[in-house]
Amino acid sequence: MIPENEKGSQSTNLPTISGFSKESNEQNAYDFNDVTRSVIAGEISEFTVVAEGEEHTTWFIWLLVCCCSISGLLFGYDTGVISGALVTINGDLGPSQLSNGQKEFITSATTLGALLGGLAAGAMSDWTGRRPVLGIADILFIGGALGQAVSHTVWSMIGCRFLIGIGVGLASCIAPLYIQELSPTRLRGRMVVLNVVMITLGQVVAYGIDAGFANVHSGWRWMVGLGTVPAAIQLIFLFFLPESPRILVRRGDLDGAHKVLTRVYALAQPEQVALKLKVLRAAVQQNIEIANSTTFLERASSMLTIPTNRRALIIGCGMQAFQQLCGFNTLMYYSASLFQEIGFNQPTAVGLIISGTNFIFTLFALKYIDLIGRRKIMIYSAPGMVFGLTLASIAFHYMTEDTGGTLVAGSHYARSWSAVVLLSMIIFVASYATGLGNVPWQQGELFGLEVRGIGTSLSTAANWAGNLLIGSTYLSLMAKITPAGAFGFYAGLCLLGWLFCLFCFPETAGLSLEEVQSVFRNGFGIKESQRLRRQKRELRVKEQVKANQAEA
Repeated sequence: MIPENEKGSQSTNLPTISGFSKESNEQNAYDFNDVTRSVIAGEISEFTVVAEGEEHTTWFIWLLVCCCSISGLLFGYDTGVISGALVTINGDLGPSQLSNGQKEFITSATTLGALLGGLAAGAMSDWTGRRPVLGIADILFIGGALGQAVSHTVWSMIGCRFLIGIGVGLASCIAPLYIQELSPTRLRGRMVVLNVVMITLGQVVAYGIDAGFANVHSGWRWMVGLGTVPAAIQLIFLFFLPESPRILVRRGDLDGAHKVLTRVYALAQPEQVALKLKVLRAAVQQNIEIANSTTFLERASSMLTIPTNRRALIIGCGMQAFQQLCGFNTLMYYSASLFQEIGFNQPTAVGLIISGTNFIFTLFALKYIDLIGRRKIMIYSAPGMVFGLTLASIAFHYMTEDTGGTLVAGSHYARSWSAVVLLSMIIFVASYATGLGNVPWQQGELFGLEVRGIGTSLSTAANWAGNLLIGSTYLSLMAKITPAGAFGFYAGLCLLGWLFCLFCFPETAGLSLEEVQSVFRNGFGIKESQRLRRQKRELRVKEQVKANQAEA
């Protein structure tokens, strides 16, 4: 709540908002408190959240998001490059051939580091700001990539993969959050998806480099070492990027926040930008009061004790867990090994087909996620994942009938069933990239600012915990319950995830970050989010009609 001395007529001590003259301070104070009461009531007026040209992206937004999205490129590159490296390391790390256990350790080290990095990232960024955390991630990327390139033992490789994992965890949590807080409301989903596009592009680049260095002596060292290049580029760019306006307002730097918003809404009138700042300031004011009157542990516990936060956390963690438990990242980590075992002569090149599919269908999500909506795109795409994995399970069953249900290295399998496996993987990946690969990373919009860092940290940690679980058990699962059983198991988990979306996941597209929290007041807000979106559409139509009449 806002303290009594900041309500009503006692508001003359409020700082002046840039763009207003001294004579209008009294009106500003009145407007600010009026907006504050609207925010507290959960009904932010459409007049205060729409700016002219908000639906258009300016060069500043594209430049800023592209710079931030280098984190996504690094994320994708470092998770994808290990697939080709594992089949070309051979005896360079000591053993003549890496065992399944050693492969799982090398792969899972990154995931464990990402789990710890993701868990710390949000809370850390609340203290330092979003931008410095991305800088720390870049330094870890550079150190880890160079360390891998010169590794000569399995354990040094594992240690460097762990270091890179911490960087991946930091970047995967903060980059989408930073982009969300800097993007116009109507373009927020698309801008975050651009980060996911860069993740998939990073995986495509990784597979391309894997294929290029596959026949080069110790080529895997080049594969992992080249990750230093984009990290160094982003580290330089970070010196020129602004801090999140929400962080600036929370620090009391209203002039700095106004300058950033002016660049974000470059086509808006000065008074519209000022209204944007008023709404933002009113919402952040509540967060400042909560932050000043509570400890970090109390805010962390509020994620479970306050129903609104708890529901947001269930959705954030549930969607991130769904993204990993479907088994997609095991395909990214082990696709070259899998396609090698089922008889493809160029497994890394075939893996490039999978990563290319992922990239192309993520571009579809980039265009339509704000138009179709997060919920609809999930409801429509998840059944395709179930179908793809079920088809793969059936193909593996018939393919491995002569080898006791297991994949045996050196065996010759029917090319027809190998082609069906590839087709099923393409269907699965296309469906994943359209929905599940993107939507969970919209997690920052679920939480209020006072717990946004904590909420995104916990949700990102759920993602990497699921990744660790799946990545560290995939090869063992394939051996224990056969490939057909493993992919059937993943199909069952996908079905459960689809049901979770159907009954728990509300639509957040088109709602401001400060509006989203209101939908969780009474349940998971599926109907409430639809009501709010419908109300906003009606208001836009009315305003457009009025504008047309005024022009006439």
